[in-house]
Amino acid sequence: MSRARWHILSEPGRYTLARHLPPRFDVVAEAIFPPADPARLAQQIRQDLWRLLQRLRGFSPVVQVSATEGGLIVRAGGRSMVAQTYPKEIESQIQTLLQDPQHRLRWLAWAKTRRAA
Repeated sequence: MSRARWHILSEPGRYTLARHLPPRFDVVAEAIFPPADPARLAQQIRQDLWRLLQRLRGFSPVVQVSATEGGLIVRAGGRSMVAQTYPKEIESQIQTLLQDPQHRLRWLAWAKTRRAA
């Protein structure tokens, strides 16, 4: 059994994790986060995004983390791999996930920036 591959696009100030290339946001929500490791944060959000929407036919998740002066902007969502559009409620579900205090606490604990001693 082969494992599905995830594509990582890392460029200065932006980290993107996508199931398929090119990354595309047919549905998307955004949230602001404090400074953290973008790769670790994206991975944690991707896991919970997938758990939330795995029953959505043809959904291919994308998480993009962009650096700002004060922290990070996370865009989470994905693309439709089938000829269908998703209801607007999907964006609201993703937004609710990104704003959930328990998820944010867990994600940030995992992704906190490690500083040299």
